[in-house]
Amino acid sequence: MTETKTINPFIRQGLELGPPIAFFVIYLQIRDNAYEFMGTEYSGFIVATLIFVPILLAAMGMLWKLTGKLSRLQLFTAFMVIFFGGLTAYFNDERFFKMKTTIVYAVFSGILGFGLWRGKSYLAYVMGDMLPMMDEGWMILTKRLCLGFVVLGIVNELVWRNMSTDMWVKIETFGFPVALFGFLWWQVLALQKYMIDPEGQV
Repeated sequence: MTETKTINPFIRQGLELGPPIAFFVIYLQIRDNAYEFMGTEYSGFIVATLIFVPILLAAMGMLWKLTGKLSRLQLFTAFMVIFFGGLTAYFNDERFFKMKTTIVYAVFSGILGFGLWRGKSYLAYVMGDMLPMMDEGWMILTKRLCLGFVVLGIVNELVWRNMSTDMWVKIETFGFPVALFGFLWWQVLALQKYMIDPEGQV
């Protein structure tokens, strides 16, 4: 079994957040350009998408090398980026990459919802070690996050269908992560009465 290693949290954050920020920067640099390959013209957005895929894989490879493991969430994200990035290039249609975000949020919501239907919190399985909390608290947080993913998916659909690509890229890179982080932080504060202290006392 591969040994899990600890790394500097700033390095981890850089490897996790670096690829989407790189995509944002690259897109800004080439968004107004068009590139021809084998007789087909591709927009700057699609070329930026294709560049983003190996950047993400390289960052994940470095993370795996440094930590000895990758989470299922990271592997799923990589698969979705590769799959929809490939569809975007093959059909020369940026809508596939934009829909990826909606599908990812729908899958997350579906997984959490399935767990709730079974009377379980799959979120607790993933975050239980990082955030000790009573089962009741986990069920509340899971319900709220399940709904939150639905809302984010709907917002993504509204944004990419009704706004410019520039706006979608900005919201995808910064808006959704900040909203999700803020929502989780708010919930952690709101659910303090369900927290468990290090000694196991509520």
